[in-house]
Amino acid sequence: MAGRRLILVVMCAGLFLVQLDVSIVNVALPSIRADLNPSAAGLQWVVDGYAIALASLMLAGGTIGDLHGHRRVVLAGLALFGLASLAAGAAPTNAVLVAARVAQGIGAALLLPGTLAIITHAFPGDAERARAIGVWAAVAGLSLPAGPVAGGLLVSGPGWRWVFFVNLPIVAAAAVLTAGLVRESADPRGRRLDLSGVALGAIALAAATFALIEAGHTSATAPVVVASAAVAVLGAGALIAVERRSPAPMLPLGLFGRRRFTIANGVAAAMNLGSLGCIYVLTLYLQVVQHRTALQSGLAVIPLFAPVAALAPVSGRLTGRFGPRGPMLAGLLVAAAGLALLARAGASAPYGELLPAFILWGGGLGLLTSAVVAAAVGAVESERAGFASAVNNTARQAGGAIGIAALGALAGEPSSRGFMHGFHAAALVAAGLYVVAAVPTIAIGRG
Repeated sequence: MAGRRLILVVMCAGLFLVQLDVSIVNVALPSIRADLNPSAAGLQWVVDGYAIALASLMLAGGTIGDLHGHRRVVLAGLALFGLASLAAGAAPTNAVLVAARVAQGIGAALLLPGTLAIITHAFPGDAERARAIGVWAAVAGLSLPAGPVAGGLLVSGPGWRWVFFVNLPIVAAAAVLTAGLVRESADPRGRRLDLSGVALGAIALAAATFALIEAGHTSATAPVVVASAAVAVLGAGALIAVERRSPAPMLPLGLFGRRRFTIANGVAAAMNLGSLGCIYVLTLYLQVVQHRTALQSGLAVIPLFAPVAALAPVSGRLTGRFGPRGPMLAGLLVAAAGLALLARAGASAPYGELLPAFILWGGGLGLLTSAVVAAAVGAVESERAGFASAVNNTARQAGGAIGIAALGALAGEPSSRGFMHGFHAAALVAAGLYVVAAVPTIAIGRG
């Protein structure tokens, strides 16, 4: 039993690293900007390079583990994540940093599905497996408030490069323990890696993100923007055509004929589009406009991230008793109210004026997250619950990548005169998106 508990700890450490790198880097962005002097678009790619790779390859990561063994794939993911973290911390230019972040995202996509698969095999009993998965989910929630604080401490102390270097000892320890403790497990029956689907999905998402970033910093009619948008549309169309014909599709399109599944994943994408996009802009507002230090900025957003972790179990209980519709509707509307308040904040707004917006925004996300996953998983048969959860996570990551591109481009350069107008517009767009997402949520049904 002690060995299995240690396996759980190690797998949760891997998960924590993957989730932490979604939020910890945001606090370091102004310091990266001052050191490497990237363009506004280049700074967005520091975040989006990781998000696109993770979103594009998440479903493939689980299949690769089934085919070749989850222990082997988790070790490969840890190795790649560690090497990419070293490269990111030592990056001499922003281009090298973005390339390292893409490699980090690939490692994370190999690592994340495997952690849950290994836990499932290590705890065969239903009750103990449920408790282990609950711990896994709780660790994912704790990574959100931990990211800004840890990032603030590291940036204010040894510097922004340690946001990446700090991963190295954790990766090394996790790799040694995984190699020594975890038994190999694979289930290749009926599984095949859909390389065409993976490639087309990645091309479509990357091209759409590139088009949005460039449109915000050049012009929506610039040739490079039009060409990128065309590639995105053609890639998405080809993905649909290929997945319809594939005998083992990465993304079975038939599931999207189920209303609840489609709505749940659409809301998940909208949730992260608004939240990660606004968090990116908020970080620049707190540090560049309000001149807070990285640590002050990290501490300032604790009331935003803490409710996400604290309310997740509450939302789970409410969803279990009343169904996902109520918590989803409440979460969307409460988060929209918080973002609408944020849109009123001026350049010199005191923290007391920002605090209600943070609490409402974070509280809404806390109610929403568990309910969205439950709605997606509840729309499919029990044996496909893991796949449904993976699709939902992919939708969230893809939405986040698009949100950072779109809302970051809308806000513009943080040192420009128009940034505050763009900041307010981004918050209002996200709030409006949440209100719009509430309309189809009504159709999910109570059960």
